[in-house]
Amino acid sequence: FYTSGRIMNEPAYLYQLFARAFGTNNLPDCSNMCHEATGAGMSPAIGIGKSTIGYDDFGKADLVIVMGQNPGTNHPRMLNALEDTKVNGGVMVAVNPLPEASLMRYKNPQRPSGVIGHGTTLADDFLQIRSGGDMHLIQAVAKHVLLAEQKAPGTILDHDFLDTHCDGFAAYRDHILSIDDREVLDATGLTAEQISSLADRYITSNATIITWCLGITQHKNGAATIAEIMNLLLLRGNIGKPGAGASPIRGHSNVQGDRTMGIWEQMPDPFLDALAAEFGFEPPRDHGLDTVNSMNAAERGNVKVMMSMAGNVVAAISDSQRAEAGIGEVDLTVQVATKLNRSHVVTGRESLLLPVLGRTEWDIQDGRLQFVTAEDTVCRINASHGEFEPVAPELLSDVSVICRLAERVLADRGPHIDWHAFEQDYDTIRDSIARVIPGFDNFNARIRKEKSFVLPHGPRDSRTFPTVTGKAHFTVHHAEYLAVPEGRLILQTMRAHDQHNTTIYSLNDRYRGIRNGRFVVFVNPDDLAALGVRDGQTVDIFSEWPGLPDRVLRGYRAVSYPTARGCAALYFPEGNELMHRESVADQCNTPTSKKIIVRLEPGATPVETGRPVAR
Repeated sequence: FYTSGRIMNEPAYLYQLFARAFGTNNLPDCSNMCHEATGAGMSPAIGIGKSTIGYDDFGKADLVIVMGQNPGTNHPRMLNALEDTKVNGGVMVAVNPLPEASLMRYKNPQRPSGVIGHGTTLADDFLQIRSGGDMHLIQAVAKHVLLAEQKAPGTILDHDFLDTHCDGFAAYRDHILSIDDREVLDATGLTAEQISSLADRYITSNATIITWCLGITQHKNGAATIAEIMNLLLLRGNIGKPGAGASPIRGHSNVQGDRTMGIWEQMPDPFLDALAAEFGFEPPRDHGLDTVNSMNAAERGNVKVMMSMAGNVVAAISDSQRAEAGIGEVDLTVQVATKLNRSHVVTGRESLLLPVLGRTEWDIQDGRLQFVTAEDTVCRINASHGEFEPVAPELLSDVSVICRLAERVLADRGPHIDWHAFEQDYDTIRDSIARVIPGFDNFNARIRKEKSFVLPHGPRDSRTFPTVTGKAHFTVHHAEYLAVPEGRLILQTMRAHDQHNTTIYSLNDRYRGIRNGRFVVFVNPDDLAALGVRDGQTVDIFSEWPGLPDRVLRGYRAVSYPTARGCAALYFPEGNELMHRESVADQCNTPTSKKIIVRLEPGATPVETGRPVAR
């Protein structure tokens, strides 16, 4: 039962109910491939894996550290928030392997200065870090903070916050003070002065936000890096006060809401207990399969049916050809979708493609116009109403497909659930959500009256932490630095500007100067020279993994670009072919899309159109 963040809260709630009533927790979703590390890193620290700020906090921050993201392409709304930081006198520091244009300057079309002026300068400092060095950087900044506290006791750390709200500090402090400064410089590619400057900015800031995206999460140490971000924020009490906090930026429309609704292969017992009380059946308790493990199971012939509520899992997952072969071993694949993608033509032995209404279309049930809701990255629940006549009268909604399918499949084997009532009136779905999921009390009344509302969040709202001890936890993590072999580069995948997730709207990437092509690999000019490769030369890209055959993409054009030394980049999803399935993150099993060891070799024939030639 795969899910994409495209589906809204109401169908997501019913979908997980269908799966669990059927008897499985096999609920992989797109979050397994992107922000799984965020929950794994934040939850042990503060008891929740969601943003601790609202968008208005950016305008109240003294310092915003933007890590591992390109907001102009992937999160345009965030640029307004970053502009608010600068307009109100705050400082922004960008940490990224590539100098993305939107990290440097923003021309807001809603402001005169953005139309006829030079816009707003965003990054006050740009730290061009080596891909994968973020954990070392955060630990190094924390070490500077702790050393400053030793020199001026009682003046640097927020001792009231630490004493009242935190535990585990002593072990964390002792570990951080022991880190190897030389290794930090090697791992990050930064200078000691750059790191010291960032630490000084953090020490003098009374309210700091650290915000991150896939450039942090899609690493082997992604969860540990995020845990270290939380540690750093805790040192100066940057949780639960205006203008300060942790800000993971989730990109899909409702990927965060889907998790809130129960789309996860390992939902905790309190959720399952509430579901059992609501519907009178015992949900399965054993953890199900995530996305990577689902694809592994398909490859072994252990998946009989794979149903996807939206999404494009074949294109999004690592090891592309292997993924396509694995899907071919499934007896039946079912795709519920609003637009065509590659997963609709790479199918099991039998396949169904079920088109459904889009969010912009009227959804009329029993003569009444229905609406759905979504949760954004700052925990706000927003209503979504269709505004246009459906393109075809036969189209069903996501909710209708789920309800009608569940009604038939579970007729003789599952608990009695009134699926028809859910289909006819989405208010009944929200009433059930309100009884099962904390924070949704009076769901229908509130969403109608307020149009949107923010879910409760203990760390943000009252500095209360839903952990075992009721306190925030400092955690200890050991950063590993493995030098890249000579003649190799660290490759990351990324999106172009004219692209949303796996959907590609054009072959242009205007902010990086690319037109009419995607089969390019961005490499630092000094690295090109060291490798004996010319700018514009055709190359084959080989990825390496111990004990396994190389993966290769042939016929790419090498582009001289100011990436960090030793680092390279190419576009997602084409680059997924280079990512061995075995390369996954600790704790959360996310494909490590931002650290692929590759070598470049001269290529014979450039790729002009179609899919890049693999292997």
